[in-house]
Amino acid sequence: MRTIRVETTAATILLTEAPEPKVRDRQTGEIAKDAVSGEALMTIGVVYIEDGESALIKVTVPEGGVSEGLVLGSPVSLPGLVARPWESVFNGQQRHGIAYRAAAVTPAAFPVSAGTGAAA
Repeated sequence: MRTIRVETTAATILLTEAPEPKVRDRQTGEIAKDAVSGEALMTIGVVYIEDGESALIKVTVPEGGVSEGLVLGSPVSLPGLVARPWESVFNGQQRHGIAYRAAAVTPAAFPVSAGTGAAA
């Protein structure tokens, strides 16, 4: 399926769930690996806020792309964020959604709004 780049420059992204290993098989506990590099994958939870709307999303990040110093509730940056639509059949039911993946997750700063500058 097609991968769609997500433009994040106008968004505020806050970390809501700490990085944890992405489980490929819940029965065996097998950790998911990147198909190309073989690197372990992690998932994080974020709230993505843009134009007055917000969404809670899970994002997959390679283990090496998880920066130190991440704090729950703090802003983060997701360089290389992409969305990929998916669909599957599970127990006879059609399921679909959007999977998000980024090259990394790094601490960021809160955006400065136009009305909060210092008076001259």
